[in-house]
Amino acid sequence: MAIRVLLVNPNQMQPPIAPVGLDYLGDALADRKFEVRLLDLCFHPKVTQPIIDALHDFRPHVIGVSVRNTDDCYYAGRDFVLPRIKHVLQTIREKSSAPVVLGGVGFSIAPKETLEFLDGDFGIEGEGEEAYCELVEGIARGGDPIGIPGLLFRRKGQTIHTVPKFSQVDSFPAHTRRFVDNARYFKEGGQIGFETKRGCTMACIYCADPVAKGRQIRMRSPGKVVDELKALLDQGVDHFHTCDSEFNVPEDHGVAVCEAITAAGLAGRIRWYAYCAPTPFSHELAGAMKEAGCAGVDFGADSGDDEMLANLKRHFKSDDLRRTARVCREYEIPFMYDLLIGGPGETFMSVKHTINLMKEIGPDCVGTAIGVRVYSGTRIAEMVRNEGPIETNPALHGVKEDNPGFIKPLFYISPAVGSGVEGYVEQLIGGDPRFFLVTPEQSERNYNYNDNTILVNAIKHGYRGAYWDILRRLRLEGRLEEMAAAVEGE
Repeated sequence: MAIRVLLVNPNQMQPPIAPVGLDYLGDALADRKFEVRLLDLCFHPKVTQPIIDALHDFRPHVIGVSVRNTDDCYYAGRDFVLPRIKHVLQTIREKSSAPVVLGGVGFSIAPKETLEFLDGDFGIEGEGEEAYCELVEGIARGGDPIGIPGLLFRRKGQTIHTVPKFSQVDSFPAHTRRFVDNARYFKEGGQIGFETKRGCTMACIYCADPVAKGRQIRMRSPGKVVDELKALLDQGVDHFHTCDSEFNVPEDHGVAVCEAITAAGLAGRIRWYAYCAPTPFSHELAGAMKEAGCAGVDFGADSGDDEMLANLKRHFKSDDLRRTARVCREYEIPFMYDLLIGGPGETFMSVKHTINLMKEIGPDCVGTAIGVRVYSGTRIAEMVRNEGPIETNPALHGVKEDNPGFIKPLFYISPAVGSGVEGYVEQLIGGDPRFFLVTPEQSERNYNYNDNTILVNAIKHGYRGAYWDILRRLRLEGRLEEMAAAVEGE
């Protein structure tokens, strides 16, 4: 009898983001002859009955629940989503005795604290293609699961936690993308993600990607990336976004992926967007991306002040931002710079330098986020712990008490600028429509994907692509107010 594994996606943020990790995990489980089904709660406002129906119909032996986010990661929103996921687990437990295994990027950032908060039976830190399958096999045999890399479970009141293993992702089964309803996600979410690599070697003090995905870059062969894009194109999906930490690191792999896309004849059939570091970004890469159908790039700039870039442990300077912008313009690639205002050492002068530089360079869009989310395992988390009690630290904003592993929203804002930096940034931006300032009051400039009415309505009206680029086009076409006022279901 085949072992039945139910994978559950509890993420209900809107516009909907396809659970790429569960799609990949489904392939790995199926490759080991498990019977796999996905329960996607994204499209069910009320989750109880769909859970009951799936458990009754499928009768799983093991249940996997993905934790993509612990919160929406925005200082302006601070939407803590784990209580909603806990409700999903409680509903599962009422109707099934099958063990519940937690995983996902959000889980892997603070696995022990998240496992205990959600009351899961097991957890997998890091990628699940190997460890999750080993756990399912162990549960089926009735053996002791200890020794599986990245495994967490509780025994005699203690949480046991083994060191994760990050494998060569090119050895995993082919990504068929057949477990998620990607066609529906594309229709309602406007884009679908894909990976060309995993892991990150950069030392940015705030970033949780190396914590969750490993500190070594593990690349997929360009041919396998192309096969995945073809599988999605066969499902009617033709707008994509990379899920890599940085598509252009290493740069030669990015060029090779672009050349493979072009050689396969996909360049004229698809449009895709990428997250990139400001450097390296050569003419060769820009030309290859443009030829392969790249429709836009989101650069993690963080700051335009050289001292702040050094404080954040970025590997580039403000002049590199100028050069990258020139390259993008030469190849007619729309681009945006994402800023992170308020990090350690931030002053009103450094903020002014940053905003002025953005106006000088003139990217198509500028994402302007206030506050640095503090994640466990990062340098900024270590820094704030060394500064003394969290509860009395004036630089911290959000949930300061009863927040082990910083799983609840907690943000760092330099005491030299404080929360008043929002008004200062807004004043510096003035009426420049290229800036997305994520505040509760600036709904028309909000590119946070959590419950974004403008984006939801725009996608209903046929817009596709990266969310910043959809907002850019709406602005250029004068349709932002129309989308903000559009009647839901129109």
